[in-house]
Amino acid sequence: MSFVFVALGGAVGAVARYAISLIPVKTQFPILTLVTNILGAILIGFIVGLTDKKGDVSGDTVLFWKTGVCGGFTTFSTFSLEAYKLFEDKSYALGGLYVALSVCCCIFGIFLGKKLATVVG
Repeated sequence: MSFVFVALGGAVGAVARYAISLIPVKTQFPILTLVTNILGAILIGFIVGLTDKKGDVSGDTVLFWKTGVCGGFTTFSTFSLEAYKLFEDKSYALGGLYVALSVCCCIFGIFLGKKLATVVG
């Protein structure tokens, strides 16, 4: 049954990621992937924060949200490919900025999500 929760969450996450990718943005910088990864980091931090605080969150609920939704929503493989392409195209400054922002903002997103969980939960 756990696979069903992961699959359903993954579908929700993937559809949400696709919806964000349809936002019309004209730039070489992969801003939509960056935004998706930051939102995913905030969400997974929030889920972990709620789980840590409440302790009585069911395993299936955690699987649905953390493994399913966040796994289907975040786009690390896409991030890696886009960073590689920027470096391959000799856009070193843009590539470095993208990698640095992605890592720093997503780690901060985990922190922010956990803090939001303490306020809401």
